[in-house]
Amino acid sequence: MADISEGSTSSESRAPWEELAELIQRGKGARRFLSTLPGSETVLAISRLPEHMQTQLFTQLRPDDAADLMEQLPDVAAVEIVEHLQPDAAARIIHELPSDEQADLIGELDAEDAEAILAQLEPQEAGDVRTLAAYEDDEAGGLMVTEFLAYRESATVGDLIEDLRNNRDIYADYDVQYAYVIDKARRLIGVMRIRDLLLSKPGVAIRELMIRDPFFVEDHTPIDEVASFFEEHDIVGVPVVDAERRLLGVVHGAALEAAMTERSDNDYRSAQGIVGGEELRTMPLMLRSRRRLSWLSLNIVLNIVAASVISAFESTLQAVIALAVFLPIISDMSGCSGNQAVAVSIRELSLGYVRPAEVLRVWTKEICVGALNGAVLGALIAVVAWLWKGNAILGLVVGVAMLVNTMVAVSIGGLVPLVLKRFGKDPALASGPILTTVTDMCGFFLVLGLAASLIEHLR
Repeated sequence: MADISEGSTSSESRAPWEELAELIQRGKGARRFLSTLPGSETVLAISRLPEHMQTQLFTQLRPDDAADLMEQLPDVAAVEIVEHLQPDAAARIIHELPSDEQADLIGELDAEDAEAILAQLEPQEAGDVRTLAAYEDDEAGGLMVTEFLAYRESATVGDLIEDLRNNRDIYADYDVQYAYVIDKARRLIGVMRIRDLLLSKPGVAIRELMIRDPFFVEDHTPIDEVASFFEEHDIVGVPVVDAERRLLGVVHGAALEAAMTERSDNDYRSAQGIVGGEELRTMPLMLRSRRRLSWLSLNIVLNIVAASVISAFESTLQAVIALAVFLPIISDMSGCSGNQAVAVSIRELSLGYVRPAEVLRVWTKEICVGALNGAVLGALIAVVAWLWKGNAILGLVVGVAMLVNTMVAVSIGGLVPLVLKRFGKDPALASGPILTTVTDMCGFFLVLGLAASLIEHLR
């Protein structure tokens, strides 16, 4: 067996991926072994397998077991595995996934791979997947599932109970807490609790049990509005309708929570310079390098620009070497203030509290807090400089520089995300480099420029 571990292990204490690899080579026992592992160990074991063994594993498993396993993996890992499966094998697994996860997976594949797999599905199922995959991830249609119970208003309790019994195998994977009532045109007219159904007589018409005018959201409702809807109404799921109020699917609270968590993770990765989506260390080296360099290359150019300001005032810095101590302090503190403003702007944009065009309103709010905080920070650093060198002018230089640069930083931090959003750019990714460069340049220029004008008092 090929060595797939990161280090040598004894036969008595083999790593789970080593045992799994051996079972895959034997062609039996992998499913039983995986069922004994905790979820985190399962993901770890699969991630450490070579690519060809991952493909073998998912080919050997029954489609329903493979689908259950696929749901435990990060999206990027699941996509990578599906890409290496034969289209018919991939289609059998995707058929077993919930509709929302089918759409997410197909949507992440290359167009050619996606079409090859869809061609292996039943036409109706393939059409449903295409419809769901066309929705954006950050709207209700992109979160909904199409597995739900819907009945005509003329049906009786007995009709529903018979349908549940006859289709118990199909409905076993549904989240069946409510049944939705529709008219001839599939328009949503009511919702009924399954509990009320079970406690009613068979001959009772469901129109007598249903709650009329139920809550709903439209398919293109932004995810933040859906989240606010859930918070306001304290519900576990909400039906999704189109513009004509035809019932399309249901958004469950768990799906919304997962989507909000994923978006937060994406924002964090973008802010840290990880572009191009989710990254795992099992991904190809060149791909990971290219994604990171796209941000790092820009950052190094911007830092060179900032450093050029110091070069322009080299003689001033040589004459008053104490300034070198305060340059990074002013730069860092202003950067912190600016990052606070960035975080607030991105948060307000995501919640809908501010629109990209409201530049003046945001700037007014930020400049006030920037002036107040800058004055306090400037006074503190001015006192430190004065006590350290016994020179009040030095304190004045660094104090004023801190005040002004803090105001500049919060202005940039507050406004840049709005401007980037207005032009369709990712504010989480680009705001950081812009803020860092401008605050460094302004901080260096303010300290060294003021020092140069007062050089006779600083020697």
